[in-house]
Amino acid sequence: RETHLLASLNHPNIAAIYGLEEADGKPFLALELVEGEDLKERLARGAIPVDEALEIAKQIAEALEEAHGRGIVHRDLKPANVKLTPDGKVKVLDFGLAKAWAGDASGVNSGSAALSQSPTLAHTGTIAGVILGTAAYMSPEQARGKPVDKRADVWSFGVLVWEMLTGRTLFAGDTVTDVIAAVVTREPDL
Repeated sequence: RETHLLASLNHPNIAAIYGLEEADGKPFLALELVEGEDLKERLARGAIPVDEALEIAKQIAEALEEAHGRGIVHRDLKPANVKLTPDGKVKVLDFGLAKAWAGDASGVNSGSAALSQSPTLAHTGTIAGVILGTAAYMSPEQARGKPVDKRADVWSFGVLVWEMLTGRTLFAGDTVTDVIAAVVTREPDL
């Protein structure tokens, strides 16, 4: 049900989901191929000039507004999930942790990667106390495993804008636990 809802998103700033398919008994999503670098790659070169950052932010906000209008929360907005196309378009990717506010899903996925990219836990169901998202970009309520709504994406959006303008992450730490502690207990030093 959630996949079909996500596939119904049709917006120029959201990467399309073309279908839910199956191969060898395993389900997979057929997604739009989006050319270009992701925001993480762009940020590796440093802060983004204000005019460029504002244009990127505007397009991300438009994508989130479309999703939120359909009751969908991304829950994992981060630089690696934002593509910058060669023609200047911004595409928000990977609604893999997204959840329809009224929906429910079951299943477990796990994985690990660099601290700024790895989900702290990647269960994809509605389970009280489960943390979903990427530590450095998640809202305090999300970091605490509490229910989230579109405000969690607004928080992540603000963290992204901060990073675009400064070239630095807002919440950092040596471990995922340190980052979550910073999100939950520390006032950002703006």
